[in-house]
Amino acid sequence: MESVAYRVVVNGEEQYSIWPSDRELAPGWSATGKTGTKEECLRDINDVWTDMRPLSLRQQMERSAG
Repeated sequence: MESVAYRVVVNGEEQYSIWPSDRELAPGWSATGKTGTKEECLRDINDVWTDMRPLSLRQQMERSAG
């Protein structure tokens, strides 16, 4: 049974990852508030991260289209 707790984290480009909840976050990453097992956190990421493009690319593409 897995005993490590994780949290879902996101960076400034709105890219998601998981991070052990007992470790200090890496610079540039912030917690989303979701914690749980590795599987639970990965499911949460799968539900919310529907566009894998970095934020800066999405914004650039929107400017080009407009």
